[in-house]
Amino acid sequence: MRIAVLSDTHVGDKARALPPVLIEKMHNAEPELILHAGDVTAPIVLETLEEIAPVLAVRGNVDYLGLPEEEKIEADQIRIGVIHGHQLLSLNAQFLTLKALDMDVDLLVFGHTHRFYFDSFSLYGKRVYLLNPGSPTFPRWDDAGFVLLRTGEELLVERIKLW
Repeated sequence: MRIAVLSDTHVGDKARALPPVLIEKMHNAEPELILHAGDVTAPIVLETLEEIAPVLAVRGNVDYLGLPEEEKIEADQIRIGVIHGHQLLSLNAQFLTLKALDMDVDLLVFGHTHRFYFDSFSLYGKRVYLLNPGSPTFPRWDDAGFVLLRTGEELLVERIKLW
């Protein structure tokens, strides 16, 4: 399955709109699903993304859209959890890994830092993957972009930069 992953779009409070290059690159990636890890901040973001693929989004710390705090899906037998991250005491690998174990997921997608991050850790005999796609509109000390996730026999993560 091809899944586009993004976070921290902040349209309306920090950005005027989703960049046209983001929409173009997402269309070109042909995702079957889009995961948004929070701080959507404007309904137009979800409406625009829905024109590309179905969207599953969670609430960020500045969202007031009635989105859930966390979500779980399964894609090709890989369990994926989605949170924003502001709920955790710290966004270090230990807290994130424990959250992934608590949610019983193989991959935990989170946002909040506006920076790309991907790594895996083993704890209590289970390997979990942690993924932050960064922000396509307001990156912090990073490049603007999103992630194309491919599930199947193995988990593949492709970072797609906008510029």
